[in-house]
Amino acid sequence: MNKILGILFAVIVLVSCNSQKVYSDFDISYSRSGGYAPMYENLLIKGNTAHYSFDQGGKKYKQDFKVSDEDLKKLDQTLSQNNFRRIQEDHKKLYDQVTTSINVKKGPNEGSKSDASTIMPNFTTNWNNILNAFQEIINNNVKKSK
Repeated sequence: MNKILGILFAVIVLVSCNSQKVYSDFDISYSRSGGYAPMYENLLIKGNTAHYSFDQGGKKYKQDFKVSDEDLKKLDQTLSQNNFRRIQEDHKKLYDQVTTSINVKKGPNEGSKSDASTIMPNFTTNWNNILNAFQEIINNNVKKSK
């Protein structure tokens, strides 16, 4: 009986650890969260594989899809052309707003930026161009059921 319980416990631990792997093993991530009516949106890209998840007001949605080499190249160009690594974040504290975070773990645009404290005015156009590139990937690949 103890062996069965031990094996069952080990299986549960392995399954629970593996289910969170998608949220830590990525090359590029785009996430939006927060607000008065909290929402959570994540796009995680590893190689050409993407994992998208959305949760707001009881509506939950997840989808895995392939990102084309062309879309990845376009995203990388947008990050470079808009000086992702040089974007400056303000230090003012803002609360109850939806914030966006972008993390790039490899390549020439490696870095992490967030608009949780807003983006400095000189960089808002660059930031918005980058956000639009991520939103375009989501809009072109995610099929939300209504």
